[in-house]
Amino acid sequence: MTLLELDVPVRDGGSLHAYDTGADASSALTVVWHHGSPQTGAPIAPLLEAASARGIRLVSYGRPGYGGSTPRPGRDVASAAADVAAIADALGIERFAVMGASGGGPHALACAALLPGRVTGAVTLAGIAPRTDAFDWFAGMASPGGLRAAVEGRAARAAAAETEEFDPAQFLPVDWAALDGRWASLGADAQRAGEAGLDGLVDDDVALAAPWGVELGGIGVPVLLVQGEGDRVVPAKHASWLVAHIPRASLWMRLDDGHVSVLDVVPDAMDWLLERS
Repeated sequence: MTLLELDVPVRDGGSLHAYDTGADASSALTVVWHHGSPQTGAPIAPLLEAASARGIRLVSYGRPGYGGSTPRPGRDVASAAADVAAIADALGIERFAVMGASGGGPHALACAALLPGRVTGAVTLAGIAPRTDAFDWFAGMASPGGLRAAVEGRAARAAAAETEEFDPAQFLPVDWAALDGRWASLGADAQRAGEAGLDGLVDDDVALAAPWGVELGGIGVPVLLVQGEGDRVVPAKHASWLVAHIPRASLWMRLDDGHVSVLDVVPDAMDWLLERS
């Protein structure tokens, strides 16, 4: 599969580094992938394989601060919609579906809410909910320190990032098995993103902990929420809250999955999007 890389200028004078598998006569659907935190934005092997098997054109990009995209301190979740619209315009794509994992989930939902007429459907996998007083947002997170710091603002989150270490207790045994096998490329990409700098992760967490600028009740397209019951990074309560607040949402609760192993649903989720394209 040929993978095109391009830098797309955006309104603030910066650019976004994007990837495109390209269109051909058999392309049944375009899916824009929203990566987790931290990742570079490069499409990883299991995504490319699932898309290729289904004739899906896959587009992905690094959010500002990741993978060669210009940092944009102070960005909110809603800004992803204009960013994706700019990439789609540069590639000549009018209509597309969106799919996001973990920290990418909210950004996929922003596109569904703010690009009516262009987005045909949305999928989130282990996606976090907006911060709310309706439930204890941090409850069940194995390592909520970064997000707690993000509530205090960018300076506090950046300071926390200088000393924080990854807590392996965040992942279940099934997550580690996935990272050792079929999702090894995801772990390698996360490492590359971390080595390149912390701007993207810091700005992601601040955006997730602040008001998103997105009205979830205004999403008019079908939305599929996929959640691992045992997730210790984004607890299952987040998916329960989201399904109650998005009009056309469905929830696939995976009883034996955690934060990474739930990604095994990607092929089925792509089939779900194809059925609604």
